[in-house]
Amino acid sequence: VQFVESGGGLVQPGGSLRLSCAASGFTFSSYNMRWYRQAPEKERELVAFISSAGGTTNYADSVKGRFTISRDNAKSTVYLQMNSLKPEDTAVYYCNARRGVYNYWGQGTQVTVSS
Repeated sequence: VQFVESGGGLVQPGGSLRLSCAASGFTFSSYNMRWYRQAPEKERELVAFISSAGGTTNYADSVKGRFTISRDNAKSTVYLQMNSLKPEDTAVYYCNARRGVYNYWGQGTQVTVSS
């Protein structure tokens, strides 16, 4: 199982970023996918969820209306479009694949929102 996360970086408040997580080594289309984030000295928190076929999405209240999760099963990739970024969105963002007892994590990508 391997993930390649990309798209993180430094952005000013109010800016946008698009995270990508390309997966391999498992049947991507059978797994629900999630994005988590972890800020310094804070616990990892769930940011967004998308079902295996993409028909269901859910978001943390803190990002609702600003972030959009999507997936392309043909490319085995999940995305997180982040708009209207705030300094409190600064964190390492991780993609996660879960199905039953199987639970896989990406390596994380840093997002820093600062002027």
